Amino acid sequence: MKIFFLFTFSTFFWSPFEQAAASVHYDKILTHSRIRARDQGQNVCALQQVMGTKKKYFSTCRNWYQGAICGKKATVLYECCPGYMKMDGMRGCPAVAPIDHVYGTLGIVGATSTQQYSDISKLREELEGRGSFTFFAPSSEAWEQLDSEIHRNLIDNVNIELYNALHHHMVNKRMLTKDLKNGMTLVSMYNDQKLLINHYPNGVVTVNCARVIYGNQIATNGVVHVIDRVLTAVGNTIQDFIEVEDDLSSLRAAAITSDVLDILGKPGHYTLFAPTNEAFERLPRGLLERIMGDKVASEALVKFHILNTLQCSEAITGGAAYETLEGNTVEVGCDGESLTVNGVKMVKRKDIVTSNGVIHLIDEVLIPDSAKQVIELGGAQQTTFTDLMIQLGLASSLRPEGQYTLLVPLNGAFSDDTLRMDQRRLKTILQNHIINVKVGLNELYNGQELETIGGKLLRVFLYRTAVCIENSCMVRGSKEGRNGFIHILRQIINPAEKTLHEMLRNDKRFSVFLSLVKAADLDDVLSQPGKWTLFVPTNDAFKSLTDDDKDILIRDKNALRNILLYHLTQGVFIGSGFEPGVTNILKTIQGGKLYLKTVNDTLLVNELKSRESDLMATNGVIHVIDKLLYPADLPVGNDQLLTILKKLIKYIQIKFVRGSAFKEIPLTFYKINIIESNVQPIIRKEEPIIKTYTKIIDGRPVEVTEKKVTEERIIQGPEIKYTRITAGGSDNEEKLKKLLEDEVTKVTKFIEGDGHLLEDEEIKRLLQGEAPVRKEQPTRRTQGGTARRRTRLAYP
Repeated sequence: MKIFFLFTFSTFFWSPFEQAAASVHYDKILTHSRIRARDQGQNVCALQQVMGTKKKYFSTCRNWYQGAICGKKATVLYECCPGYMKMDGMRGCPAVAPIDHVYGTLGIVGATSTQQYSDISKLREELEGRGSFTFFAPSSEAWEQLDSEIHRNLIDNVNIELYNALHHHMVNKRMLTKDLKNGMTLVSMYNDQKLLINHYPNGVVTVNCARVIYGNQIATNGVVHVIDRVLTAVGNTIQDFIEVEDDLSSLRAAAITSDVLDILGKPGHYTLFAPTNEAFERLPRGLLERIMGDKVASEALVKFHILNTLQCSEAITGGAAYETLEGNTVEVGCDGESLTVNGVKMVKRKDIVTSNGVIHLIDEVLIPDSAKQVIELGGAQQTTFTDLMIQLGLASSLRPEGQYTLLVPLNGAFSDDTLRMDQRRLKTILQNHIINVKVGLNELYNGQELETIGGKLLRVFLYRTAVCIENSCMVRGSKEGRNGFIHILRQIINPAEKTLHEMLRNDKRFSVFLSLVKAADLDDVLSQPGKWTLFVPTNDAFKSLTDDDKDILIRDKNALRNILLYHLTQGVFIGSGFEPGVTNILKTIQGGKLYLKTVNDTLLVNELKSRESDLMATNGVIHVIDKLLYPADLPVGNDQLLTILKKLIKYIQIKFVRGSAFKEIPLTFYKINIIESNVQPIIRKEEPIIKTYTKIIDGRPVEVTEKKVTEERIIQGPEIKYTRITAGGSDNEEKLKKLLEDEVTKVTKFIEGDGHLLEDEEIKRLLQGEAPVRKEQPTRRTQGGTARRRTRLAYP
């Protein structure tokens, strides 16, 4: 019971604290500032001042260690923390600042202009009187920065305009920074005007986007927060502003077309990056017309300019990503006094505060990926591919209403030799990078096959930290556009054309290795369908091997198979699919282990460099090495064989255990199943149809009887032998038999007259899962008769 009470008590005790934590960012940053200045004495805070300006910040750790704010170098200042003051001859700030009424406190915090204007506007008596106020007091610099005409109008009418303006900075209750919660709306003491509060994670607190630069100066009748600008009245919504601002007529039209304008008239805390008319005029006309003619694209365009959070310019001291209403993010940062969007200085006017958010005017239109055609998604590192697509006419073939996936190699993947190729060959290469369906990154899976518009099948390989398509692995940067996806690849895709065996046979570098493969009866393994990774030594690895040595090696088939099958592992492993610098352990068919890793884009196999990797075959991949591999833990028990292996392998010490023998490796890992099917046609005869009629012969009536017989032959299959090569044992035999039984039932032949049976080759194609060929015998017409089909092949 006691434990339960303690748990319950702690829950209720901490919950309010956790809820308030989001509102004490300012106080946390202030605490960090005190810690950084602890060597300067008690109650001293460290600030950063942007060089060349008067702007000072209690900094985040990020800004502090960078030594910069908004990309500009910042110097370190040490000042008394709010509420403390220096004493002559003493270190630090040991004295507590005097507590006075709000009017007197304005002088203590240095807001002398606000104090003076309070005096001449007859507000002083109220500020010295009874109550509990919060005064957001503009600094003296803030009054200097105020528009000169507005400033003059206030001074000319101190008893009304200036008095009301100062009242607009006041709230009729005390609110410390910990009480100023993000998204809060306070009511000012002038005409119940709204004051929009934002309290950001970096410790910045704003009121109507004016930053609190010195907070929590306690007064006897309230609290004073010094802010960096003079507040103006907020009345309209973002929608209201767009509807009356002439320079936003293009944005207004786009927002109306996409039905987004009404959203900006509803309550909320929005940030709108509003492109001016000039920004829209700079867009290519065809691009703008296409987007505006597509409601989905135009809606995405407008929503991409809207954040669902209120981001004042003074709260941005470094780059951060913010989600837009469109769903994707924009990077908002700063460069000195300028705001940046996606790294570009484009903000012409900042902090137009409305009742439901803030507007920043920008001179560029932000186009989200979701409003772009797939060919427009390529970035600066993919320009070679996109330029070639345009030059070769492939870009124009991508219809706006179509669905595509572009597999785009980086610029560096295109060598000079590739770019000098015949245009027809180059076009074929590009077609191998275009899929005629829309496939996102999260829809790809291992073993998947993607068909290109050129008719090639591309295999997908998924690894722990990589997705590869054939020989090329993806880099970050996949994007979804209006009519498709784009995935960025390291290399040009080389679709496989030949089997592993064919590749070895066609490359003279591998002739010795291939001869050993043949001697070990492993040709079929490398010739038939499968998924293998083969590490192939070049002929250089066998330079020291004499003909006699080779004969000895070939005679010991168990030893030869053990050595060769140590170079083969099940599964397709692309070199660039391995996590860099991390060792990957693969079990070989021989049973030993291979240790692979990539270092500086080079594949290492048992610490041996692969001279060429990722040569794709239809049944696997080849990695070329220049030394023979051998399992370090496999002993040799034959003196002759030991001598031969020592000639070939010098990078490890081969174990010798006299009398030990290599284990026999049967080809059960790759079993040949032979299934024979002997079938005969089944003949069904229907009852004969007898017709009697009268025929005039030589002018006399003669009764004629005609008998018609219909015969149906159902072909279950000719006598054939069907061979299926499978990897992984004989479990597939029963499945294969059933498949044959299912397939033969699909072949039905109806014979009218004296037609003939299907040929064996046609039946064999059907049994192997290929599409049957429809055949029709030539029709024959008789005088006065109609065409009659002699043979018809029916399909279920």
